Amino acid sequence: MAVLTPRALRYPFTAEQVLPLEAGQFVSVSGLLFTARDRLHKHLYEGGKCPVSLKDGGLYHCGPVAIRQDGAWVVRAAGPTTSIREEPYLPRIVKQHGVRLIIGKGSMGPRTEQVCAENGCVYLHAVGGAAQVLAGKVTAVKGLHFAREFGLAEAMWELEVSDFPAIVAIDAHGRSMLRRIQTASRRHLKRVLRDGDRFEA
Repeated sequence: MAVLTPRALRYPFTAEQVLPLEAGQFVSVSGLLFTARDRLHKHLYEGGKCPVSLKDGGLYHCGPVAIRQDGAWVVRAAGPTTSIREEPYLPRIVKQHGVRLIIGKGSMGPRTEQVCAENGCVYLHAVGGAAQVLAGKVTAVKGLHFAREFGLAEAMWELEVSDFPAIVAIDAHGRSMLRRIQTASRRHLKRVLRDGDRFEA
């Protein structure tokens, strides 16, 4: 049985790392990730100041669950949230801030495919339902912004991660693994409906 070795990506996520990636490819992310949910996306979209540089950075659609322990934040859960909610904001944010990676959950639409192709950015799909497992990939909290304004779940967390697993859902050329699966599934369903009991998988 073949073993798939993920492509290692390390912050800063340069064009040299991102452009060769292909939709459907497994990757392993290390270094800084910046969490971003609805309120932060709206803030940046409307021209609000970003407390960190996002150039060659990664936005993770996540509201981590963290506790204070011995004076430091310890992340207990770090699963992805549904990303399609952020698609109206992403094109402007990616273009203005130079974002290279978007990590989240679920399918994205044509606007994300287009902005990825035009700006050398990729959308990575993280595993849903594995929040505690993914929290184990967080080695440190390096910063916390907008906690008072947005609340902890919507704040921007700077997470240091090591070997964070993901799959390339949309590559830097706009090719979508999810769209490819949807197309193949529709074609397969049509064959099943057409052939009925005579169809053999």
